[in-house]
Amino acid sequence: MLYRTEWKSPLGELILMATEDKLCLCDWKYRNMRASIDKRILDYYKTELREESNEIINETIHQLNDYFEKKRTEFDIPLELIGTKFQQRVWQELQRIPYGKTISYLQLSKNLGDEKTIRAAATANGANCISILIPCHRVIGSDGALTGYAGGLPAKKKLLIIEGSGQKELF
Repeated sequence: MLYRTEWKSPLGELILMATEDKLCLCDWKYRNMRASIDKRILDYYKTELREESNEIINETIHQLNDYFEKKRTEFDIPLELIGTKFQQRVWQELQRIPYGKTISYLQLSKNLGDEKTIRAAATANGANCISILIPCHRVIGSDGALTGYAGGLPAKKKLLIIEGSGQKELF
């Protein structure tokens, strides 16, 4: 069984999906890749979708509220990463970026072991469908500029400000 609910975060509407024991989606409702990401999730599970919340979704919302209130710097929700092996490697690497820190796309690709994968790493970063918990918002341009974000650049900026990333002077 797959559960789905929509939640209005302080920065915009999110769609959350979970199985009985893992979160598989926490993504911006109005993003460019909405249809393809939803299809990826539904094709993976091939199960009934219920338009309701469950324990995992409720706990995710609770932890997100704590995050937005600056009471939480890490999440402990069990996640199901649905994507290619390379995408999963990128998303796992994103989870290693500490709260309040940012890295460049170039540094991300170097952390993956090959700076030539910069475009592929950026594409995988953009395909992340567990926003905030997998902190793709912590990846910025090599020049320190904010670059694309599924929730929009204003949301990315606010997330980095919440985290006190030290990037405020660039905004």
